[in-house]
Amino acid sequence: MAGVLALLPLLLALALAQAGVAGAAGSVRLAGGLTLGGLFPVHARGAAGRACGPLKKEQGVHRLEAMLYALDRVNADPELLPGVRLGARLLDTCSRDTYALEQALSFVQALIRGRSAGDEAAVRCPGGVPPMRAAPPERVVAVVGASASSVSIMVANVLRLFAIPQISYASTAPELSDSTRYDFFSRVVPPDSYQAQAMVDIVRALGWNYVSTLASEGNYGESGVDAFVQISREAGGVCIAQSIKIPREPKPGEFNKVIRRLMETPNARGIIIFANEDDIRRVLEAARQANLTSYFLWVGSDSWGAKISPILNLEDVAVGAITILPKRASIDGFDQYFMTRSLENNRRNIWFAEFWEENFNCKLTSSGTQSDDSTRKCTGEERIGRDSAYEQEGKVQFVIDAVYAIAHALHSMHQALCPGHTGLCPAMEPTDGRTLLQYIRAVRFNGSAGTPVMFNENGDAPGRYDIFQYQVTNGSAGSGSYQAVGQWAETLRLDVEALQWSGDPREVPESQCSLPCGPGERKKMVKGVPCCWHCEACDGYRFQVDEFTCEACPRDMRPTRNHTGCRPTPVVRLSWSSPWAAPPLLLAVLGIMATTTVVATFVRHNNTPIVRASGRELSYVLLTGIFLIYTVTFLMVAEPGAAVCAARRLFLGLGTTLSYSALLTKTNRIYRIFEQGKRSVTPPPFISPTSQLVITFSFTSVQVVGVMAWLGAQPPHSVIDYEEQRTVEPEQAKGVLKCDMSDLSLVGCLGYSLLLMVTCTVYAIKARGVPETFNEAKPIGFTMYTTCIIWLAFVPIFFGTAQSAEKIYIQTTTLTVSLSLSASVSLGMLYVPKTYVILFHPEQNVQKRKRSLKTTSTVAAPPKGEDTEAPK
Repeated sequence: MAGVLALLPLLLALALAQAGVAGAAGSVRLAGGLTLGGLFPVHARGAAGRACGPLKKEQGVHRLEAMLYALDRVNADPELLPGVRLGARLLDTCSRDTYALEQALSFVQALIRGRSAGDEAAVRCPGGVPPMRAAPPERVVAVVGASASSVSIMVANVLRLFAIPQISYASTAPELSDSTRYDFFSRVVPPDSYQAQAMVDIVRALGWNYVSTLASEGNYGESGVDAFVQISREAGGVCIAQSIKIPREPKPGEFNKVIRRLMETPNARGIIIFANEDDIRRVLEAARQANLTSYFLWVGSDSWGAKISPILNLEDVAVGAITILPKRASIDGFDQYFMTRSLENNRRNIWFAEFWEENFNCKLTSSGTQSDDSTRKCTGEERIGRDSAYEQEGKVQFVIDAVYAIAHALHSMHQALCPGHTGLCPAMEPTDGRTLLQYIRAVRFNGSAGTPVMFNENGDAPGRYDIFQYQVTNGSAGSGSYQAVGQWAETLRLDVEALQWSGDPREVPESQCSLPCGPGERKKMVKGVPCCWHCEACDGYRFQVDEFTCEACPRDMRPTRNHTGCRPTPVVRLSWSSPWAAPPLLLAVLGIMATTTVVATFVRHNNTPIVRASGRELSYVLLTGIFLIYTVTFLMVAEPGAAVCAARRLFLGLGTTLSYSALLTKTNRIYRIFEQGKRSVTPPPFISPTSQLVITFSFTSVQVVGVMAWLGAQPPHSVIDYEEQRTVEPEQAKGVLKCDMSDLSLVGCLGYSLLLMVTCTVYAIKARGVPETFNEAKPIGFTMYTTCIIWLAFVPIFFGTAQSAEKIYIQTTTLTVSLSLSASVSLGMLYVPKTYVILFHPEQNVQKRKRSLKTTSTVAAPPKGEDTEAPK
């Protein structure tokens, strides 16, 4: 209060200084027991130093007349404020905040003069003449207005000092919701924070996540954009590409610069625009000049609404624009009232004559002046709506509701303070502004459009909006119109099917920083811009878990073709029908048949010289080993299981060990006999058939014991190896069903037999010089040489294909073929010739006379039961 008192002298000076200005500008006055103030933009902002510019027919005169209409209705209502007539003092703000402040000071003159009455009593005129006293100004109990938020803010700062309630019909800046700064301000229109929420909901409903904002400099534009940015940030999912502010006094080329800046982020096609009509129009013009007629997707605030003036002759640029407007209705009673206004019945409106000239494009003559010859003279008989176009201005409803809100508050206050009184009582003379404010905030009634009028604790009206889109109606932009496509009342109801767009009329255009990632791609976010990302493929064996994450598929699975999930990896094995199995199986079958034939022949001719000379006991052992080698092929092709895997471990090395043990025993015997014969006639030890069998089975037992120990330590089982054929391309990946034997352990199974083979080869080399009477030495030597070559070829093929996708087939085929070939070499070189002679040349299978061994070195005779020489 001390601050207010300190300001009183300054305010008094200002009020008195501006009295002449106010008087010059004029005001509409209605007499009444309680006076309401009114602030309307009757004229536009002046240029070149002038305070006021051209007349604003709709926003100015329509709204002012709406207040006069509402006052007439209230004063004519016997149920509302009985015995109390509401008066008014209506002023022109000229759409300028500073000028509006000067005008609004006249509302507080009565208060200032009342407080300075003591100073005026001390005034003395020369000659003792009492000073002339002007009529006291009306005491304004509440103010309706203003229109622009910047004007309302300026006026509210003054009115609150004098506790004068204020209700605006058009100011929507969120800043005015601050009850600590604008505690006497209320409004019947929702604040832009609601509007911003509705616009955020629209953007999200359209699937946009990347937009730019455009605001006119000032409270309305900047506060609206700030609210939009804040709400979008809190809601998430919408990012602001650019926030551009249009200067209050734009320089030439400023709007072309705005369009160029918007095109710096071309993906942000959606433009949220909080701007005045002039700025909207000039932005659309700049877009047309840049040949971007259908590029931008405009979302306009209520300053655009459903107005024609911002898009006149720019309809092609505005096609598809979505605009928002506080929910309103046309008031039929006002239409009837306004269209019956004439120069004769509306003299109370001092600006009505100017409106008449503007509306009918004519000129009224005044005393001492002549009308312009180029302008038609007004007859006074013209009629609104008949001789001129007429459409009710959009805020008329809210002006009427503002007047009625004050009237209902005064009515409630009158009932509480003046019970049973008709007219004002001392308790309301003067009317206390703080008490009236409490009654204003408590009002609740159905307004002129039938919708509830009420205020929250901040003086804001509830948010109710209609949503429009400017659409082409007859195939050309020039014949377009605003079509209602939805509404917002705390939640959005948008008819997406009713929307129309350039290009494909039914497909909503995109306004996104980044396009959605495809199946099997994750979003790699751009730092600091949550709506922008790069799409990164979930390659290899990774699949898309969610829109941000790729993970590797489990070991036994591979990704689907589009990498959106995992599927079981197919399991393969060498089957009986596989082309890779055909050659080994054919060799094995032929080998088994040949081996069986040889064994059968030897058994049938068991006592013939050839069979006896070949060493029957070891021959049968060797043939058994050869037979086992052939049977290994069937075990390697059979489906792996515990029994098959155990058999593979046992028989894979057993056949070769048995064969090479027998051959080693044979070559060792021959070598020892030959070497002993050089030194003595005494035969070497352990050359009898029994001894040979014991030696052979001793060598073989090492393999058997080793395999048995392995089986006990690690029981055999089958496994599915998913790493063996885990190729770079997941579509080629396969799991391999096999026994739990690594490549190394598999070769290890054959290691002992390969050692026997090498040892046998060494003895074969040593025994290569024996006499021809030891006729098996050279065949055994050739057999071992050939076998060594086979296994030397096997090693690089087997291990060289370890990384091949066909590893299971190549290695198994290589192993089985190598085994069959080594068995076939032994069979072919050692027994096929003998079998041939036995079967086809039996005349040669007879005992010949023993030759005397005549050498300088006596060679021991062969043991009993085995010949040293076979028939030729």
